[in-house]
Amino acid sequence: MLMPIGLFLLSAVVIVLAGTKLSHYGDRIAEHTGLGRLWIGVVLLAGATSLPEVFTAVSAVLLDAPNIAVGDLFGAGLSNMLTLALIDAVHRQKRIWQQAALEQALIASLAVILTGLAGLLIVVKQPLPLWHVGLGTIAIAVIYVLGMRVVFRQEDVRRRAQQLERVVEAVEASNRPVAAGVLKRAVTGFALAALGILVAAPLLAESAKEIAEATGISTTFIGTSLVAITTSLPELVTTFAAVRLGAFDLAVGNLFGSNAFNMAILLLADMAYGKGPLLAAVESTHAVTAFVSMLLMSVGVMGIIYRAEKRFVLIEPDSLLMILGYGLGMWLLFRIGG
Repeated sequence: MLMPIGLFLLSAVVIVLAGTKLSHYGDRIAEHTGLGRLWIGVVLLAGATSLPEVFTAVSAVLLDAPNIAVGDLFGAGLSNMLTLALIDAVHRQKRIWQQAALEQALIASLAVILTGLAGLLIVVKQPLPLWHVGLGTIAIAVIYVLGMRVVFRQEDVRRRAQQLERVVEAVEASNRPVAAGVLKRAVTGFALAALGILVAAPLLAESAKEIAEATGISTTFIGTSLVAITTSLPELVTTFAAVRLGAFDLAVGNLFGSNAFNMAILLLADMAYGKGPLLAAVESTHAVTAFVSMLLMSVGVMGIIYRAEKRFVLIEPDSLLMILGYGLGMWLLFRIGG
């Protein structure tokens, strides 16, 4: 029992450190290529900090532990919403949700839709396989791509209003002689961090499976709690760093963007799972995680849209509600599938 726990902790440390470096170098790459803030938060940072989920989910299905894979992806959504609630609770003097642009509600809504669709497919369990891959996960990936197009079309409207300023910034950036060298180092660091996660992720999945077998706790709960929290730590570190810098759009976009991206990862896990459609093979209790995650994200969407200055603690969307919802969801999942 001590060996799996030690291996889990060691691989978790590697994933957290490498994931944090991914976020750092991803930010540097975005800065020196002139990409916009929404792109940085929703795509580059969200994709970078979700690489632990990618490698861990794929590794888990290759080890024939599909519940750990799916639990990791759904549980990461819960963990990200807990992170959003925590940063809002810590910075009470400046509401994080209300500092984010209203456009963030678009990516948040996309994450809610994709999570709901995945949860519905788990409950229905009517596989429509294309070879061994479910059409449901293909549909989720397609909707993700189309949804991101809507998000960026909206961002393009806002970007046009600042076109002159962006042109000036681009000219200044092109005149920096050190940009090429910095960009090269950032790309190299990003690749090395991704390699570290690639090595550690299979160890994390294998040790999590052994812990579940040794303790008698379901792989669904282990994947949703221990594995999901571990693979979500890069998002937590990155988000707190962004808030300290006052980059609230970056922080909120990273979390909701990661939740949407994690649902698209289901297709990669499904492709790696050779026994048929993935969502038809996992336990139905994952739907509980999906629906609780949807509820928490919906509170987040309300928090972004809610702009009233006078506060009514008992009725307005609040971080405390999300924290309590996370605790209730984990308790319910343990009681049902633990």
